[in-house]
Amino acid sequence: MTDLEKRYRAYLTCLNERRFADLPDFAHDPVVHNGRTLSIADFQALLKRDAAEIPDLTYVVEGLVVHGDQVACRIRFDCTPAADFRGLPTEGKTISFAEHVFYRYEDGKIAEIWSLIDTDAIRDQLTP
Repeated sequence: MTDLEKRYRAYLTCLNERRFADLPDFAHDPVVHNGRTLSIADFQALLKRDAAEIPDLTYVVEGLVVHGDQVACRIRFDCTPAADFRGLPTEGKTISFAEHVFYRYEDGKIAEIWSLIDTDAIRDQLTP
């Protein structure tokens, strides 16, 4: 396991343990997320909101590739949102979906994130 892979897995552990105050150890301030520049406080708020909306949110690595200063990961989520999720009415149902996410690191910290959530998979599960 490379140092960057260890660092990335530690970041996911931080998220799974809801240690949002530790995010400055893993991400730059500011960090770029899907083309938007966010302060570390805004990034923390985004992740806290996700955790509040999905109390059982757990990041599970399905695939991980490290190349140079970049990390690519497929993350699996099996969870029960407390309310609507990404504009979709979940009505308390458990859903499963994947996030495909790419990171660029600078000086051992996340500098840029590109994230895509499979909302079609969620929609298919919620459509009668």
